[in-house]
Amino acid sequence: MRKHSISFIIGIVLVVFAFALASASLVLMPYDPEAMDIYNRFQGPSPAHLLGTDHFGRDILSRIMSGSLVALSGALVSVMLGALSGIVLGTISALSPKWIGNILQRVIDALMAFPTILIALVLVAIAGKGLLPSVFAIALAMVPVFSRLVYTMMLETKEKLYVKAAVIYGSGWLRIVVFHMIPSMASRLITQFTSSIGSAILLESSLSFLGLGIQPPSSSLGMMLSEARSYVLTYPYQAIPSGVVLLIIVLGFNLLGDGISEVFARRRRMRHV
Repeated sequence: MRKHSISFIIGIVLVVFAFALASASLVLMPYDPEAMDIYNRFQGPSPAHLLGTDHFGRDILSRIMSGSLVALSGALVSVMLGALSGIVLGTISALSPKWIGNILQRVIDALMAFPTILIALVLVAIAGKGLLPSVFAIALAMVPVFSRLVYTMMLETKEKLYVKAAVIYGSGWLRIVVFHMIPSMASRLITQFTSSIGSAILLESSLSFLGLGIQPPSSSLGMMLSEARSYVLTYPYQAIPSGVVLLIIVLGFNLLGDGISEVFARRRRMRHV
């Protein structure tokens, strides 16, 4: 119990740090993250540039702050879109005639057989590079995860007595889903949503690292790592900060998701005592 409590607390601390860093970029940006200064390239950490400058003379701290804002906002939007689409698709699969549900879930199974990064790469290659295509690609990659989860939970919840009672009393399926079934799944959906944000950020960074996500001169943590790899041995301070921040954000959401899962599990155990 103590282990999970520590994970939950650490997750909250790391996530709060990530949001604070991203929010600070809106009001406390030290420099323009896109402004180049060729005469001050490869500057080490100093009072003027706390994390140094990159190969174009851009302030690394400013680019990390801007990249964190882009990563968090893009991940939140993409996961929300993917979650809503997955919930709708999973609900339709569970409540439709069996043959329709089987067809839909076989398609979902086929999508889940492919690595998420591969699905995103294909979609970005079709839709084009940039933040918006990346957001939709990540959202579509998240749909099978939420669809499968909701489909499985819906099949279990349909057999509950309170659902059967609502059907007997004449409640429509839309009302039953919205007011009875979805609330009973809230704990698992919240856990999956939180963990998926970390996965979405890592996926966006991977796309940007490969040159398929956010394009220059905009900043992205993945793109910063890609640009710094050529100088990692001579100027390691270019790659380390962005890598550490990316690690903190992804780890924070994963730990928070695990902690939330344990909190809900503990509450269920207490109700049954």
